[in-house]
Amino acid sequence: MSKEQLENVEVFTSSFSSEQQKELANRLITFLSQYSHLSDSFIIEFFSENLWDTLPKTWQAVLQDLSFPQIADLLLDAANNNRRYPSVWPLSLLAFRATAHALTFPREPRCDRGSVAEPKKPEEFLENHSQSSLLGHIFRKHVKPKKQHEIRKLGMLVKQLCEQTGCRRVVDVGSGQGHLTRFLSFGLRLSVTAIEADPTLVAMASRFDGELLWVLEKEKHKKKLRPEALPIPRHVAGWVNPKESWEVFIQQLKSPDHVGDDPVTLCNKKICSDVAHPSRLCGGQSQDLHQNDAEEDPSAGSLNHSAHEEGVSPDESHLQRSNDFVLTGLHACGDLSATLLRLFVSCPHVRGITSVACCYMKITTKESPTPPGLVTAPDLLPSGHESFGYPMSSWVRGLPGHQLSYKAREGACHALEDYVRRLREESELLRSHCYRAMLETFIRDTRPDLHRAGIQTIKKSHLLSFTEYARLGLARVGLPPDLPLDPERVAAMLKHQNKVVVYFSLSLLLAPVVETLVLLDRIIYLQENDVESRLVPLFNPNFSPRNFVLVALKPSR
Repeated sequence: MSKEQLENVEVFTSSFSSEQQKELANRLITFLSQYSHLSDSFIIEFFSENLWDTLPKTWQAVLQDLSFPQIADLLLDAANNNRRYPSVWPLSLLAFRATAHALTFPREPRCDRGSVAEPKKPEEFLENHSQSSLLGHIFRKHVKPKKQHEIRKLGMLVKQLCEQTGCRRVVDVGSGQGHLTRFLSFGLRLSVTAIEADPTLVAMASRFDGELLWVLEKEKHKKKLRPEALPIPRHVAGWVNPKESWEVFIQQLKSPDHVGDDPVTLCNKKICSDVAHPSRLCGGQSQDLHQNDAEEDPSAGSLNHSAHEEGVSPDESHLQRSNDFVLTGLHACGDLSATLLRLFVSCPHVRGITSVACCYMKITTKESPTPPGLVTAPDLLPSGHESFGYPMSSWVRGLPGHQLSYKAREGACHALEDYVRRLREESELLRSHCYRAMLETFIRDTRPDLHRAGIQTIKKSHLLSFTEYARLGLARVGLPPDLPLDPERVAAMLKHQNKVVVYFSLSLLLAPVVETLVLLDRIIYLQENDVESRLVPLFNPNFSPRNFVLVALKPSR
């Protein structure tokens, strides 16, 4: 990794010894255990469970009349050095806020750290809010701005790891529609195998590859450029079993490509031409296609060229290369991130890894081995195997109180920066939590057995009156939409909207602390297996809330 990247994380990783990492884990668990009543609470139960009364009376007195911008300034903005308190806060509340901020991994690169009061989009989107100026146009098609930002930044980091490890092969797990895969392959000239559990997404990825090849072919003819071979990614449809061995994973990667038209065939159909050497369809990719992202790599073309000249099929050529590769996963959901780390540790062929996690609530734990939303293939799971997504390290597993509830892990997925922005703007969106908490009381009045029913998001609920909102919500849980609602009771609860926002902000303050513990556990797990790692806040957190990348390299052989 570059010196700049190391500086981004030296405070919490590279400058921390193994013992300091363990001590930090201990402090995190002690702090979270003390305030688990906040992290484990559901804001929709604010009224039905009297959550406000669970706060210390001294906290209630100073928090209940805060304006929305004051909540952002005094509670959530760690970088605010000019706090103006409307009243004297109790030391316990000041200590709670200070400790939460102090124990959290910094979410911005050191050079960009500043107040979240002034969120800014990455500079690459200043000219056009929907198109990155640093990503070639062929890699922006079908890709939202957030994903453009992520694949460019992560792709360059993966490229660096490949250079440091001497690997030319990359395995992209949980590849989805193949956006990162295409950039790594066509943009950065790496040999990529992508594996995705959803066959529909695999088919889309292959189709998008074909569209990209077609664009490259058109530009080649337009600019009269000579043919130039680029590696074409392989797409494998398969579910990575967290309980299986690394040998099974390697065999899975050697599976036949996704059944259906390959990218070259799709490209040929589109341009209606007969090309003698299909792999050269993307020949002539000029520097402006990937602009500032990568230098030309002449070796990329020679590999494919020699394979076709000697009559060797692309698959055979693929297998003849070095077996070593770099593993990557962009927002690998739930246990998949933990599975990739275990494969990295156990498989001798994996030399480096970049892991971007998400959906912490779908992580398995001993207390919750099948959390809601978990995607599994039960018939593939060997029995008697206990490897959970959290905790991974022996150290954290041995600490009393290390358990994290489903709600605490779900809260860790929330975007603190986005909520601060809403508070500063005094957005009407802030009333949504109050509406849902109010509706919960009326649902329980009618159906006492129905707790926290899944209503899903009601579009533009902030523009509705509560009565209109309630009619839509009641129907979704099978209750009469015209259920009588006491107007005086409704009005009384609406007056407590500020308290709902304050309480949610207190619980949100713990979200990055929980995320820090989950990621630190993984750092310690790697350390226990003699692998040093770095945690890089790679993405802009105002743009991509799950912005940490765990990076690790194995020692040279």
